Amino acid sequence: MKFSLRSIAVLALCLLISIPPANAWNSIGHMAVAWIAWQQLTPHTRQRAIALLKKNPYYKKVWLKYIPAGTSADDKNLYIFMMAATWPDEIKASNSGYKNDGNTPPSNVGQATKNIGYKDKYMHKYWHFIDTPFSTDGTALPSIPAPNAETQITAFRKVLASNAKNSLKSYDLSWILHLVGDVHQPLHCSTRVTAGEPDGDAGGNSVKLSGSPNELHAYWDDLLGNGDTKNYSIAVTAAQQFPTTGTSASDANEADWVQEGFKLAQSSVYVPPIGPGLGPYTLDDTYKSNSHTIGQQQVALAGARLANLLNTELK
Repeated sequence: MKFSLRSIAVLALCLLISIPPANAWNSIGHMAVAWIAWQQLTPHTRQRAIALLKKNPYYKKVWLKYIPAGTSADDKNLYIFMMAATWPDEIKASNSGYKNDGNTPPSNVGQATKNIGYKDKYMHKYWHFIDTPFSTDGTALPSIPAPNAETQITAFRKVLASNAKNSLKSYDLSWILHLVGDVHQPLHCSTRVTAGEPDGDAGGNSVKLSGSPNELHAYWDDLLGNGDTKNYSIAVTAAQQFPTTGTSASDANEADWVQEGFKLAQSSVYVPPIGPGLGPYTLDDTYKSNSHTIGQQQVALAGARLANLLNTELK
């Protein structure tokens, strides 16, 4: 399979140096997770996944338009799979036609947890993360809001393994492709609670940095580069550089994935030069190097676990 010209490789390298903030791992990171997963899917799972993703409203509306004429059928399927991993972020755009129901679960439990497929026109931003709290100064910990990324992965994978309608499975698959990537970003699994921020720092969004991006959460989101869904070739170039995963990739429990991210946040994110307050802080070369290594490891792990999940659950 041919992936890139020299110009694409150069552009990928520039993007990996990192720039403005966007969503978890950005489109490049999420598509890299999907590329890694695709390499480990069985032929049957690939075929089943593409058949379902063709039911996503963005398949004809957006994704096919990004793929140039003459692309082989195998490559087209790969790129569709990759682009689908960005869909839950794409619907958060102001002109997407989806309703913004906030970053915290609404009091209407039915609205917050419903799983009715593409008839659901809410963005469900609170499905993208799980604010597991910890405190470094003894401040009492708030409860974990639900639904969240963990509860939704649990719900969606059950549907994929069931005899539910293909239209619902398509919706849930589109979310699964994205959320598995989300929970491997440490700040999507944690929030630091202090006397100054008793409800938490929103996964590092309140912690300011000098330079760009100017928030801790945005910095970690941008570790793997920045780009849009149409830049799938950049994601391919990036993903090919990532390390292979170890035995931990076989862990199929989403609760374990969240706990790993939660522990990583404490051991590797909220560390010097990040101090106990809200900053602003200036990141040094050691922090940047370590965070980039962790980012690549986590994306590789997310891809392997996503493949295991789909090979097992996607009936």
